[in-house]
Amino acid sequence: MLKELFLGGKKELEVVDKMKKHMGFLCSACTTLKTAIENRDKELISSVSDLEREGDIVRREIFSNIYEGAFLPFLRPNICRFVEIVDNALDVTKDAAIEYTDLELDEETKDDCARIADISAKMCEMLLAAIETLSGRADLREKSLAIRIYEKKVDEIEFDLLKRLRTKEIKNFWEGKALSDFIHDLTSTSDLIEDASDYLQIINISLR
Repeated sequence: MLKELFLGGKKELEVVDKMKKHMGFLCSACTTLKTAIENRDKELISSVSDLEREGDIVRREIFSNIYEGAFLPFLRPNICRFVEIVDNALDVTKDAAIEYTDLELDEETKDDCARIADISAKMCEMLLAAIETLSGRADLREKSLAIRIYEKKVDEIEFDLLKRLRTKEIKNFWEGKALSDFIHDLTSTSDLIEDASDYLQIINISLR
């Protein structure tokens, strides 16, 4: 019954479509960053910034629709929080992309960073599919579990990567800071996607 209310009105359908569009920008940003790192193609970085700006526009439209009355009041805070977390993930992906422009990664570090970006892109696709299940009877638990498994894999890669980088010779403070900031933002994307998945699960439970 509540799911019918969730997706039954024109305003609600419009917001859900925009949530998918917003997530789509994050998926594209992660995939573009992965390709940029894999191919050492820094010209792609501007595309990530463009996707973040497009995402900002859609985020504002979603909030505008919600403030105009879309959804039952008790659902609105969690939906807004979900959208904010996805937007934060877009922000840190853009920040990682910008930081990457100043780095020259060795082959092993490049491969690990590309793997992290690739896993983040897969987590985005999983979260996008999870949004689709809100309108049906499918259980989100399987997708939430898959997202947690992916996030654990990112943590494992990050742990090994940082352990190896501690033995790497760094020319100066700013080179080390740039590398540290890049890896922090690169891995933060998967943390935020997992947080967004948790909020989606809360929304789903609220609809039962």
